Amino acid sequence: MNSKYIQMVVFILILGVFTAAVLVGMDYLTADRIQANEEVELKSTLLDAYGIDYTLNDVNDIFDQSVEIIEKDGLTFYRDRETLAVSFEFEGGGVWGPITGMLTLEADFETISSVAIFEQEETPGLGGRITEEAYLNSFIGKLIYPEIVIRKDSAENDDNEVDTISGATRTSEAFETILNQNYGRHRDAWVD
Repeated sequence: MNSKYIQMVVFILILGVFTAAVLVGMDYLTADRIQANEEVELKSTLLDAYGIDYTLNDVNDIFDQSVEIIEKDGLTFYRDRETLAVSFEFEGGGVWGPITGMLTLEADFETISSVAIFEQEETPGLGGRITEEAYLNSFIGKLIYPEIVIRKDSAENDDNEVDTISGATRTSEAFETILNQNYGRHRDAWVD
């Protein structure tokens, strides 16, 4: 009986080592492709925010022609060469995990022209609605300076206010904090 258990343990160990080696190998082989896809996602998100037409075949060339990358105080900004709209990536803690995305502001660096979400782990159907186009579009034209406010009541919104996601108060509060903190840090660098 002991030899059967030893054989089973040895088989499981061999299978585990083999499976781990295959997964590590696949990660190594696909790392460049994954990075290239992430770069295309970033570039296409920015070109969409700036209203610039492109195809997947020419996204890199159009991006290089249309977008200027500016580094200030260790932060990366992207600026549309034509409209001077400025974008930067944001990140912060949501309720269940990180929320990352791209915030695009008009040339005044105060008016939101686009918000995109790259990653979030909020509850599907509730906080996960943070990625829905209708919700993100509610930020367009809103002032983020001095801060954006996500309101819980049904009163008419001011120029810097948007409605909360019903049933996702904590996600809305986290998103408000993320946007305001990232904007403050980027504004300090941009206006210097």
